[in-house]
Amino acid sequence: MDAIVKNFPVLDDTSGRPTQKEAEEAVRVLLRWAGEDPTREGLKDTPARVVKSYREIFGGYDLIAEDVLGRTFEEVSGYDDIVLEKDIPFYSHCEHHMVPIIGKAHVAYLPNGRVLGLSKIARVVDIYARRLQTQESMTAQIARAIDETLAPRGVAVMIEAEHLCMAMRGVKKQGSTTLTTTLTGAFKTDPAEQARFMTMLRGFK
Repeated sequence: MDAIVKNFPVLDDTSGRPTQKEAEEAVRVLLRWAGEDPTREGLKDTPARVVKSYREIFGGYDLIAEDVLGRTFEEVSGYDDIVLEKDIPFYSHCEHHMVPIIGKAHVAYLPNGRVLGLSKIARVVDIYARRLQTQESMTAQIARAIDETLAPRGVAVMIEAEHLCMAMRGVKKQGSTTLTTTLTGAFKTDPAEQARFMTMLRGFK
């Protein structure tokens, strides 16, 4: 099933984003709603801490994946086989309940004359993880960014993650894992390439 890919705007201070003071006041409102006293000693600095942490946790809105992927390398000595970066850890947040998604991403592509620096792949995973997300959308966004920027012969992205919205609330099923994939190019059209991708995932330690 193809996921719906959402385009996220890059926000700046003129886009209607609330001020630091407004964001901190929103945290105080939530503390009062939860039954707490925001003025007590242990919570006095909590709004500022929460806003500071949110700026880091949701920092992906201020970054553009295509900019990170802009530099590629053509000196590959004729290499044209699968490049796989496995077990890239990430932390994201569910857009429905704003609780953590904890998982790892596996990203592969088939070069078409150019390759990416390995750190670029991990950074792209981080950019999309540091936004409010669904796992399906995040999987497709990573694949699309690499596919459109690098123009390889194919991209394969697999994400496996635990959603704390299922573990902490609702059905409360701790330890369940969700698996999603997006395939493009040869990985989508050639069953042999799909099989090689899955074999490398299982065998690469």
